Amino acid sequence: INAYKFLIQKKEFWTAFGVSIRRVILGTILSLIINVLAAYPLSRPKKYFKGRKFYVVILVITMFFNGGLVPTYVVIANLGIMNTMLALILPTALNAWNIVLLISFFREVPNELVEAAEMDGAGQYQILFRVVLPISLPALATVTLFTAVAHWNNWFDGYMYMNPSNYPLQTYIYNMINEVNQLATNQNLSPEQQELLASLPGKTLRSAQIFIAMLPIMLVYPFVQKYFIKGLTQGGVKE
Repeated sequence: INAYKFLIQKKEFWTAFGVSIRRVILGTILSLIINVLAAYPLSRPKKYFKGRKFYVVILVITMFFNGGLVPTYVVIANLGIMNTMLALILPTALNAWNIVLLISFFREVPNELVEAAEMDGAGQYQILFRVVLPISLPALATVTLFTAVAHWNNWFDGYMYMNPSNYPLQTYIYNMINEVNQLATNQNLSPEQQELLASLPGKTLRSAQIFIAMLPIMLVYPFVQKYFIKGLTQGGVKE
């Protein structure tokens, strides 16, 4: 258990853990709101939204091509959000894959339910929040889990945009492993550092990192998993 002691004994570990928790919660909520509001109009028939296929094509293109690392860094820096939570959650708030997934699911909602809501005078927002979303819980659970796991596991953007005092957990652990690896290449080590290296093999430290990274998701998954086995149109009208 020396690897776990080494990783969690410092105050910085718990600071990084708190940053990751805030990132997952805020990033998942923001991404879910944006993706749902983008997917719903793109899932509606052409008579409601002309030119929707054009926007779907634009979204699909972004799944294969992006602006690149340097332009993204310049945009983050010019927006003035370096070393803030926005730098971690804003660039990935809109996810093309999740939007395509939600579009496909929203199109499975029976038209009878939507038409009945329209006849009762419901607007598009009422249809979305009172008809479509309650039926789409499996899709929402899937997107929520994908987004939360992505935020939790991502370390590179924290390394690029955050100061060491505000590193997310994965970035902090990655930095700690690099420090141990650098010690291993140093010939002039103190007795304490030699003892540390002897008790912390590289594979053991990486294994501890993997387990710590998995644990929160393993705790959350059982509460989300039940939605994956439910029908597409739970409680809906069969055509």
